[in-house]
Amino acid sequence: MSIFDHQYLTQQTLKLDLEGLRRGLYSDKYFENVVRVLNGLRETNYTFAGKNTRDIPQDSNGIHTGMLLCEAQVFNRRAPKALMAGIDAALVMLRHATGCFEGSIYNETWQHLQVEALEDGMFTNYEGDTEDVEPVIKIHGHYRDFALLETPILGVLTRATRIATNVYRVLEVSNGKPVLYFPARFDLPETQAVDGYAYQIAVKRYNADFGKQTTPAISTDAQGLWWGGRGGGTVPHALIAVFLGDTAEMMVNFAQYTPVTVPRIALVDFNNDCVGASIDTLNAFWKHYRPALESGDIEAQRRWTLNGVRLDTSANMRDVSLPPDSSGGVNPALVRNVRSALDRAWESWDVPAQLGDTAKAYCRGVRIVVTGGFNRERIQKFEDEGVPVDVYGVGSSLLKNDSLTNTDYTMDIVRVKLGEQWIDVAKTGRKPNDNPQLQKVDLSNL
Repeated sequence: MSIFDHQYLTQQTLKLDLEGLRRGLYSDKYFENVVRVLNGLRETNYTFAGKNTRDIPQDSNGIHTGMLLCEAQVFNRRAPKALMAGIDAALVMLRHATGCFEGSIYNETWQHLQVEALEDGMFTNYEGDTEDVEPVIKIHGHYRDFALLETPILGVLTRATRIATNVYRVLEVSNGKPVLYFPARFDLPETQAVDGYAYQIAVKRYNADFGKQTTPAISTDAQGLWWGGRGGGTVPHALIAVFLGDTAEMMVNFAQYTPVTVPRIALVDFNNDCVGASIDTLNAFWKHYRPALESGDIEAQRRWTLNGVRLDTSANMRDVSLPPDSSGGVNPALVRNVRSALDRAWESWDVPAQLGDTAKAYCRGVRIVVTGGFNRERIQKFEDEGVPVDVYGVGSSLLKNDSLTNTDYTMDIVRVKLGEQWIDVAKTGRKPNDNPQLQKVDLSNL
């Protein structure tokens, strides 16, 4: 459930590997030991015979350890705040993989759990004190029933929340400009669905917080599996190579054979001449656009509108439009050169006076997309300097996991139920915490 639609993602959408989850395929091995020990205690009707180290206000003898009801709390430690994602996936695990095998038969016991959780899209705060945390999920039940799920639950929460928070922090400095999600090639294909979902949660939260209408843009269909998004894109450098390096000729053929619903965005750095490739492509498109305009052919006008140019110059390359002492890669001076050239391209066309304003608008309507090594700091620098970028494409930096972006989650058993009383048993340095934003979850809906 997210704060934006209050609808749970279910197993029908997520398609998690339930058999693997139930058998502990994704679990740290010591959780198998937990289940084995607790089941053994239950079967032998063991009662606690050790020392009472937690000042439990009653005789600890006679406690059936294997049958204790426990309270587990799940929390993260990303300071100062983290944008939640992955909650629904964790809940689906609890719904469909809580229980145990008896022979080849799996007995579900999710009905005996009481679960509270936050919604995806909410923030949690952390100031460095592990005794003062904001739980995102609380589980009450027999620990043996859900112990195997600790590893995959923490894993999906950690990854999804980290990416959602990383994306949100980039959007904070983008001034409402679209940030295309391009990290698919930097990780396993299996992660794309959860990653794209986390990205979409970040875009929605950013729009809500800043009053923007930024549209999420992903590069693969898999990144949209959990929320109905579809991948988008234009051309890679490889297609230009097939056209022997002629970017304009490639784009003319791209426009000819590609549906008009696909944006016409030329990748213009193939020959390290972004200005030249941009103008050559724009000139070629105008030759087709003008007759479509004069004949009133709306579809042809859409087909021959150059929607944008993408600058992707490698950091070790200096574009030919720049002086020798310029820095390499996509830099502010290069973007300004391309913008200026695009805006003035119409001046060299043989355009009748009545089409002058149309030609000018046609050129100035070409947007500039920049990609290649962009992150929060670099985007902020571009925005602070007023660089005329319209769209940022960001890749591997959105997957970043270091001391600043680390978003590890922890699950602790913090209480056990003795009689009618819940008793604190958290390890030293931890304690039970309440979170008034937690909501009761009906697992039957998942």
